[in-house]
Amino acid sequence: MENDVKVVDEKVEEADRLLPHPQSHHHLTSSEDSESEAAYETNEKILIVDFESPDDPTTGDAAPPFSWRKLWLFTGPGFLMSIAFLDPGNLEGDLQAGAIAGYSLLWLLMWATAMGLLIQMLSARVGVATGRHLAELCRDEYPTWARYVLWSMAELALIGADIQEVIGSAIAIQILSRGFLPLWAGVVITASDCFLFLFLENYGVRKLEAVFAVLIATMGLSFAWMFGETKPNGKELMIGILLPRLSSKTIRQAVGVVGCVIMPHNVFLHSALVQSRKIDPKRKSRVQEALNYYLIESSVALFISFMINLFVTTVFAKGFYGTEKANNIGLVNAGQYLQEKFGGGLLPILYIWGIGLLAAGQSSTITGTYAGQFIMGGFLNLRLKKWMRAVITRSCAIVPTMIVAIVFNTSEASLDVLNEWLNVLQSVQIPFALLPLLTLVSKEEIMGDFKIGPILQRIAWTVAALVMIINGYLLLDFFVSEVDGFMFGVTVCVWTTAYVAFIVYLISHSNFFPSPWSSSSIELPKRVSISDS
Repeated sequence: MENDVKVVDEKVEEADRLLPHPQSHHHLTSSEDSESEAAYETNEKILIVDFESPDDPTTGDAAPPFSWRKLWLFTGPGFLMSIAFLDPGNLEGDLQAGAIAGYSLLWLLMWATAMGLLIQMLSARVGVATGRHLAELCRDEYPTWARYVLWSMAELALIGADIQEVIGSAIAIQILSRGFLPLWAGVVITASDCFLFLFLENYGVRKLEAVFAVLIATMGLSFAWMFGETKPNGKELMIGILLPRLSSKTIRQAVGVVGCVIMPHNVFLHSALVQSRKIDPKRKSRVQEALNYYLIESSVALFISFMINLFVTTVFAKGFYGTEKANNIGLVNAGQYLQEKFGGGLLPILYIWGIGLLAAGQSSTITGTYAGQFIMGGFLNLRLKKWMRAVITRSCAIVPTMIVAIVFNTSEASLDVLNEWLNVLQSVQIPFALLPLLTLVSKEEIMGDFKIGPILQRIAWTVAALVMIINGYLLLDFFVSEVDGFMFGVTVCVWTTAYVAFIVYLISHSNFFPSPWSSSSIELPKRVSISDS
């Protein structure tokens, strides 16, 4: 049976090479595009075979019945994606939310994770239905100037995230070495071992996914151990999850909880990761089947990430809410504060925190490098070997990170200020990932039968608007408190004007909001492709 399915897949693959893709034909207009960079080569993809009830490959639109063994084959991309919900920046947002707001923002953490799942599933939908990832589609969708702006913004967001992730790993290494290794040495180690992990990809995608499974399990066990050691209040925890509460004193922490969930580079990453499975995008049943399994897998992955974030928030809520130390806690001193408050039994809590933080930093750094390869290859259509793209991507991030480690390693306060600026940088970039995603996933000529319907469009745009408004508040609050001086103020105003103008352009390009001079009674001619004639 398995051999028959492999023969069918080989025939479908041959047809893919000979026939144009009906959903993306309008993109393939030159020989350059036909040789465009692919997220995964054919021989790298995991073959999805039928186990329980193979269907006729030529007929049928209904997805095959559920299979546990097939779910196992699809498991992987969602867990790699979920790492962005567990990076050191998120952990810092968790511990500050717990220390300052107690248990009161747990409901927001839960709903923010649900919003993140919606956005990530739209990203996966684009990748599965088109057979191309978001950066590639943006290259064809937007004019050259807009494409380069989007690429620049994605790279800036990636560099900012990578600085946080590498610094987080370096802090963990400093903790676990009892201060013997300085921050810059931890940066060098983190930069180096990233290539070691990426080397595993040469032995297959599943090996790399297994490494991430170990790192996520390490985080889960470490922070669950902390949760068990500190014994947070169960009643307050449940009230915090079920009862929405928000006060004027905790708005900034609430904004941080939502802002940390959606990472710009992660939106690009997920649309590429789902292409590691070999399915036929021309067959509606296969696409729907893949989307069903990815929904299950991503939901499980983000539930695990939610629980880990919950552990961190509640531990710091139990230990520091209402204390004088609450406003001074950050990644640098969090472990020491935990040690002073709770000590440790069999294993000191300082080292449990360090192990969890190291796993978070290492895993998020690798996915950041992974995302950088897809972003650069997709936007610029670079046909480079993966190790070369990894070197370029790591170099773009590691050089500023080394500078940061040397300059800001003077005090805990300076690193906290740096982290605030990096959070602002991430917030600024969010619209440049969300708006192209919502534009593309709503277009029938790109998505075919899998474009999202009007109800899901409204929900997605509402979530996007909410996230952008929340991050806009963060930006306004930050600049009001930080911007000082006439020239600096003028510079900020100029950049803000250009920033808003580009967002308006992206929204108008989406066609979701009709122009005031357009008439709904005028029906535009339908685009015709060669496959229709």
